[in-house]
This record gives sequence, structure tokens and C-alpha cells, in this order.
Amino acid sequence: MKQFSVPMALVDYIPVLLFLLAADRLIRDLKNKMGKAAYIMFATGSFLVVCAGFLKASYKLLYALNVGDFTWMSNQLFSNQSIGFLLAGLGIMMYVLDKNNRAYSFLPTMALVGIMVVGLGAMDAGLCFLANKMKKRNALVCFIVSFFLSLMMGYLSSKDFDKAFMNWMAQGINTVGQLLLYVGVSILHKAGLKDI
Repeated sequence: MKQFSVPMALVDYIPVLLFLLAADRLIRDLKNKMGKAAYIMFATGSFLVVCAGFLKASYKLLYALNVGDFTWMSNQLFSNQSIGFLLAGLGIMMYVLDKNNRAYSFLPTMALVGIMVVGLGAMDAGLCFLANKMKKRNALVCFIVSFFLSLMMGYLSSKDFDKAFMNWMAQGINTVGQLLLYVGVSILHKAGLKDI
């Protein structure tokens, strides 16, 4: 049994309200100064953060009032707030970079690299979990090495690719990384992945 009280639940609304007020003030102050993409990202991200926090606080209040245990209201918090803060942060950074006359493409590129690393990391972490569950240590090693080779590709992408040597090195690393991913997946397939 969770130890939520009505006062605790009501206090949980305070940071949600404060974030809402801050985001609203930023949206009003920067609306006509932000580019459309930056504005949409910031507003959408802020909306997700507020909704996630409101649902979590409401979950606590409903639980404390013995209305019910609506766990989905609690479980959604982390994923929605993570995505919301990411979008809001990217929106503000796009505004700042644009205002400082920096290369406007820098942030979207870095954001995409970050999203790619997080997504690839999540995929490989999930595959490592499955390999460990299936007791296929060789597949586990393949996924780990493949992930680090992919990270090396991210590092190499910041280098001068006008030289043939850099292109060959990058393609070699990428090929080995993807080969290891394929080998790891093949090991899990042969071990009966579709049956677990």
C-alpha cells in the first residue's frame, strides 16, 4: 500500500504549476522571436512536461482519496517528461543559437546525433538483456562491441571526410559494427528468439 496523503498530493501540484507559469511566460515573451520550429518544439515539450506532472499529481490525489489506483497515470511520468524536456530544451537551444548567429544547422545535427546515440543505446541495451536472458554471452559481446563501434562512427563524423583515408576508416568501422550486430541477432535467432 502506497503512503500518499491528500496534503502530499496537493503539494505535488505546486512544481507543476510553477513550471507551467515559467513555460507560459517564456512562450509569451519569445513567441514572436523564435523560429517556428523552435517555438513548436518548446511549446510541445512544455505541454508534455506539464501534462505528465499533472497526471502524476492527480494519481496521488485520487489514490489518497481512495478513488482508485490508476497506475497508468503514474507510469507515464518518466517517458513523457523525458521527451517533453528534450523537446523544450531543443527549442530553447535553437532559439539561442539562431539569436547568436551561429550555424543554425548545428543544433539540429547535434540533436539528431544525440537522439541516434540514445536510440541505438536503447536498442543495444535491449538486445544485451535478451542475450543475457538467453545465456548467449557471445551475442552479448557482439552487441556491446557493435555499440561502441557505432559511437566511434559518431566521433569520426566530426572529422574531415574529404580525405579518402577517413572515408575508408569510417566505412571499415561501420561495416564491422553492423556485421557484429547481424552476428549477434543471428545467434539469438538460432537460439530461438522468436519463442521467448
